[in-house]
Amino acid sequence: MAGNKSRSKKPVRRVPMREFSRSLPMSLLRAREAMMRHFRASLRRYGLTEQQWRILRALASVETIEVTELARVAFLLGPSLSRILRDLETRQLVERQVAKADQRRGLVSISAKGLKLMETVAPSSEAIYAAIIKRYGARKLAELQDMLHALEGSLSQLRVRGEGGAETGEFE
Repeated sequence: MAGNKSRSKKPVRRVPMREFSRSLPMSLLRAREAMMRHFRASLRRYGLTEQQWRILRALASVETIEVTELARVAFLLGPSLSRILRDLETRQLVERQVAKADQRRGLVSISAKGLKLMETVAPSSEAIYAAIIKRYGARKLAELQDMLHALEGSLSQLRVRGEGGAETGEFE
């Protein structure tokens, strides 16, 4: 009989909150991992990490960007970005300079070699997207991206306790 109790199918709830498997942050992480697992293998073939690729993608969309703004748009911490930029600069994939107006501000742009690498990687990346679209559906993927964008926008308007002195948020 003791064995039957340990095989209970209903999870034991120890705290008054939603099941771990229904946690939105965990669902988003699982979906991200399912997606990135396909891209990581491709990026490795070109000697890139996902963070390096994210930086190159961000840089390809602008002429030049401040390092602090690049950290924000690429969702990287400053120290990590500095290390990655140093590596990319050593490989001549990016170019860094100091802002003329303010010598404390660093600017970065993608180099011609960086753009050429992106052009080389792009067909593989687009093939992965095509496979994902074939499996999941173009309309569903577009709807998912729209919903995620809306969620991001909605949550960016929500005040968070402990952030910037706000004490009226719904969660931390």
